[in-house]
Formats: sequence, structure tokens, C-alpha cells
Amino acid sequence: MMKRKIITRGLAFLMAFAVLFGALPPVLARAELIDISDNEIIISKTVPKGKTGKRMTVNFTVRNNTEEDWQDVEVNIYNGSSYIASPSAEGEYIFPFEVTEGTFEPKHVGTVKKHSSRSVSLPAMVRADLPEGYYAVQIEVSSRDNKATTTEYLNIWITKPTGDDEEEEDDKEVGFVMGEGQPTPRGSYPEAMNFTINMRNNGLSEARDVSVVMVLDKDSTVFPFDINEGNYDRNFEKIEPGQVVELPYSMGIRSETYTGYYPIKFEIRYRETATGQIMKEEESFWVHVRNKEKEDNSGEFNENDRTKARIVVDSFETIPETIIAGEPFRLILRMKNASASIAASNILFTLESEKVDNSSVFTTESGSSSVVVNSLGAGEVTELSVDMLSRAGIDQRSYALTIKETYDSPEFKNASESVTIDIPVRQIARLNTGTMEVMPDSVTVGSESNIMFPINNTGKVILYNVMVAFEADSIQPTDTYVGNIKPGETGNVDVMLSAIAPTMDEGKIKVRITYEDESGEVQPEVEKELSLYVVEAMEEDPGLDMEVGGMMEMPVEEDSFFERYKLWIGAGAAAAAVAVFVIVRRRKKKKAQQEEDDLGDEIS
Repeated sequence: MMKRKIITRGLAFLMAFAVLFGALPPVLARAELIDISDNEIIISKTVPKGKTGKRMTVNFTVRNNTEEDWQDVEVNIYNGSSYIASPSAEGEYIFPFEVTEGTFEPKHVGTVKKHSSRSVSLPAMVRADLPEGYYAVQIEVSSRDNKATTTEYLNIWITKPTGDDEEEEDDKEVGFVMGEGQPTPRGSYPEAMNFTINMRNNGLSEARDVSVVMVLDKDSTVFPFDINEGNYDRNFEKIEPGQVVELPYSMGIRSETYTGYYPIKFEIRYRETATGQIMKEEESFWVHVRNKEKEDNSGEFNENDRTKARIVVDSFETIPETIIAGEPFRLILRMKNASASIAASNILFTLESEKVDNSSVFTTESGSSSVVVNSLGAGEVTELSVDMLSRAGIDQRSYALTIKETYDSPEFKNASESVTIDIPVRQIARLNTGTMEVMPDSVTVGSESNIMFPINNTGKVILYNVMVAFEADSIQPTDTYVGNIKPGETGNVDVMLSAIAPTMDEGKIKVRITYEDESGEVQPEVEKELSLYVVEAMEEDPGLDMEVGGMMEMPVEEDSFFERYKLWIGAGAAAAAVAVFVIVRRRKKKKAQQEEDDLGDEIS
């Protein structure tokens, strides 16, 4: 049963009154809050907000307060049987979302470790016929090991879209404002300029893994400060909605800088959830520097004259979309003249890649990194297509590619600008296994065998939550957790397998190795085999003792040669049979090992 707290007890009376006098249509239902204080798994610090007829994101946290890890956790909006209720049915549970193909689709969260939490976001389309108010959404949590199986309620707040403009932009989940409630910082050469920038999250949700990167430039007319530190990044684990954080800086002013205002650019990278993709936002913050006055303004080009064209990156894409380190790709750049009235001509675009260990991450296949465009009118877009090659052996992350622009405008010559894009490069996970030790390699039903072998991470990315499963008709299916394996390191498998039935085939045990990537997505499994024979346990024959006992009591008679030595002959025949079985099995094992060595163990 849903536990409800009525926000306004007299709301039903007021609505009936409004219906009676024609103020509201009779389809309105009461706005209600559900008491979620007893929730143990679904936790929400703020009430998710949405608008009728619009898409919204339901943000919350899945919390594991148990003593065990939850494997392969999935979260979804619960597909109940009694939620499709018309808003005209007062007192019934009203499901607030449009029911489409993806409404109840589960989202894979991955592993939720004991006494820890994972942030989750579920998208949904709010019904257009809803009145304003609070609505309850039932969230279902399940895991592969059935350690987490529950449904709990979550409150959301729905309002009507405001304004007459149908193209009104929805409120952002996460957004940032630089310089919240502060004057422009000022500094004078040669003194160091110490200043702090206030940054506020003006979105509806918290931002996770926030990194604020100051965009540097060698040109003193663009960036007035000396670059005397290797890292001007400021990092925050999370920033709540409405929270203001401080970005402190201490910068030396360049001697060649002129007096004036300078826009300092920042690139803000963040996640909307703990496992979500990295989002980017660019912001600027103005500072004032006092030094020498500008010299004679007459010349070919004045950087502070705003009558030149502005060429920016309108969009870009890569083919293929996912770039693997060491493989070629095609970069398609769409460059736009953002000026409203000024054309550009004789445009030279030069691509300059970020370097790692003094070597460029990206190179062009043709050898030339420049492209010429004759002209670009105001508001026009031109497309550049460049075949490139990514460097092998680099870390998996995004790398900067700078597009330097040199062009002419009607009033000025040789204007220069530069813009930067980030291109993500991925590495293929690679692993192999060492020799599998099976001790013993032949057991009887009801006994155990110890399996040991190493798993080597031969790639450049971490293998997360490595699991190994053993399957065969002759053994009890067994899973073992290896954990995370860093590049160049080894995880060890040490497990006992229980024999439950005699081997009816060649004695092959399937070994399935699985792992997750950095996003928590389970990757295709790696399959291996090992040999383990299971035979029936031999039982003692009580009749043999009776026969021997009976023979001792019988009178001694002269036996034939066969009767006299039949026990020894039988024992010899049994020993010969065992020897043949062992020799055949060892030959099979040796042949299988040779084939496995020929094929190799490395997987990519």
C-alpha cells in the first residue's frame, strides 16, 4: 500500500468548489506526496522536477546498506498493473508518464558494493494531460544474484510550461554561472594577481566529477598571464544545485600585456550521474589588467577591433564514431563564419595535435596538416574532411586538436584565431591467461579438484569486476570473483571444483571470463577450457571376503594352476587396464595442451 501525506487536506473541497463554479475542468486530481522516509534503497535528496508534455530526468541514488556486494544491478520504472488511471479518477494512483516502448526499459548500473551508493538517472516523457502537483513514481531495483530485489516510491513535481513561446528551452539539469555576485578582479604589473572566481551550479541536479580547466594561450593579447604552473585545473567531487564554489588563482601578469579587459575562457567537464558520460560546457570570465598603454593603433591588424570575421567550429564528427588508438579515422569539421555581416577570405586552417612524450597524438595521412578555403561569407559553413591516424600506445582519454586560423577580412589582413576540440580515443581491452593447474586432474564423484591460473591484463585499460565461471555436466557450476586488474598487472584464480557426475565426454570444463568497462557495461566474455576427468567411486565387494573366509574353512584340495593363481591374474589384468587408461588420457591431455599453445591465449 502507498503511504501518502496529503499536502493540503482541503484541496479536494476547493477543487469540487472550482468544478461546481466552472473555474477548473473536472479532470483535475489531488496533488499528493508519498512518505519516502522509510526508503532503504531508493534515496533522493531533492525532488525531481518536470513539465507536462516535456521530457524529464528522474535522478536518485541506489544505496546498498548490506554486508554483500550487489552484482549486475538494474533499475527501471516499475511496470505495475494498476497505474493507468485517468486524472479524472480522484483518489486513484495516477501514473505521470507517457507509456512508450522505452518507458520501463531497465538501466544497467553494474556492481553496487556493500555500504556504498550509485547515482542513477531515468529519462521519461511527462503526460500532457496532468494537472500541476506532486506525483509518485515506483522504482524497481533488481540484481543478477537476487540480493537486491525491491520496489520503492519516489516523489516528482510536475508543472505547466511557462510562456507563450513553444520553443522555450527547458531548464537545464546542470549548468554553471561564472562570477556569481562579485566584481571584476583587477591587477597591476609587476605584482602578482590573486583572485577568486565564484562559480554556481544553476541547474536542477547535482554535478559530479567536476573539472574546471582554464584555457591557456601563448598570445599575450589573448591571455594576459604568465603560464608558470603545469596545471590550472580545479576539481570538485560534486556541486549541488544552487551551490557556489570558489576557484582560487594566483597569476603573474605578462610584461608585454597592454592595459585592458581580457576574457579568460574555461572548459567545464562534469557528469550528471556518477556513471554518466562526461559533459562539457564553455564559460568566460573577464579580468582587468593594468600595464603599459597600447602603442600606435595604425597597422595591418588590431586584435581589439571587433570588425573582423569570427570563424568557429559549428560541429564535427569522426568516421568511425569510436576511435581506436593506432587506427585511422576521418575527421569532418564544419567551420562557420559566426559574424553577422563580415566575410572572410584566403582562409588557412592548420591542425595542431596535442603531444604526449613530444610526439603528436594525431597525424594526417597525407602529411599536410593545412587546408585552404578561398572565402566564407557571413553566416556560411564550410566542411573540411581530413584523413587522420591516431597514435598507438596512448592512454584512453580525450586529446586536444587545435585548429589555427589565418584569414583576411575586408578591413584587416592576416587575422589569426585558434579553436580547440577534444577527440576521445579508446583502447581495446586485452587479456590472456597463464597455465591452468588442475590438482588432481582426475577425481571421483563427491570429491574436489583445485584450479589455479593467472589472468594477465595486457592492454592499456583497467579490467573492472573480473569474474570467472566454470561449467560442465560433471561439476557443480561455480563462480569466483577476481576483482579489478590494472594494465600490466595480474589477477589470480584459485577455486575448488566439486565433482557431481562421471565424465561422459572428453572431460572438458568451460571457463568463462567476464569483466566490465569504466562505464560499468559488461563486455563480451572470454571462453577457455581445461581438462578434468570425473569417475565413479569404486565400492568394496563384501562377497570377496565371504569367499575368502569360506575357502579357509574348506578342506584343502589340490587346485589347478588357474584356481591357485586366479586372484593374482585378476589383479594383473586390472593393473594393465589402469595403465592403458592413464596412457591414453595423458596422450589426449598432451595433444590438447599442444593445440592450445599453438592457438595462443591472447584475446583482443
